[in-house]
Amino acid sequence: MADEITRETRGPVLVLTINRPEARNAINRATALALEAALDDAEADDDVAVVVLTGAGDKAFSAGMDLKAFAAGEVPFTDHGFGGITNRFFAKPLIAAANGAALAGGFEILISCDLVVAAEHAKFGIPEVTRGLVAGAGGLIRLPRRLPITVAYELALTGDPIDAARAYELGIVNRVVPTGEALEAAIAIAARIAQNAPLAVRTSKRVMHDTVELSEGEAWSINNDAFAAIGRSADALEGAVAFAEKRAPSWTGR
Repeated sequence: MADEITRETRGPVLVLTINRPEARNAINRATALALEAALDDAEADDDVAVVVLTGAGDKAFSAGMDLKAFAAGEVPFTDHGFGGITNRFFAKPLIAAANGAALAGGFEILISCDLVVAAEHAKFGIPEVTRGLVAGAGGLIRLPRRLPITVAYELALTGDPIDAARAYELGIVNRVVPTGEALEAAIAIAARIAQNAPLAVRTSKRVMHDTVELSEGEAWSINNDAFAAIGRSADALEGAVAFAEKRAPSWTGR
């Protein structure tokens, strides 16, 4: 299928859709390269404030690696990891709209995103051990950092999926919404983020990403440097002036 990743602009929000519903949005080489290219373009485009990633249809966000393509010799990894996404720092906010199941590599793509909105029928998991494999695209790294270690072990060692309600309880998912509403709910969150100063948003994401595994003492150095740099920005001045003048700020990203 052509157009493995489709792009739709909603103001400052870019919607990227994994467009292989006939294969439950499984990732082959072409899809990995297309997603990598789309994210590269979005990162460089000043008109894009937030990216929403979803899957076509209502069956699957992504079923992970396209095993038929893999058996034919395709490797859906790039320099940025599985699907062109799992081993990269994307500077702008990235929201997953889980319109259906996110399993194996599809789940690893999902937890590469910053926020997740899930349809109530969605399922999540890393079932690789049930096929003699391991979750090699970040699941074994990210899950122990996000979840109690006992829960991470259970997901990785049983291979059993969890539903959207359980994923919400565990903090993997930010919102659970009725089937068919995940994308619009994710776009609404993205639009809210896009109202804020883009430089401040990107810097906030970077500080949290860079300090999450550091001691508090080490983290303060990075935090203070970022705070000082933002304080000198044009947007910081604009925010103060707009507040004093009781008007909406006009951000420039500088």
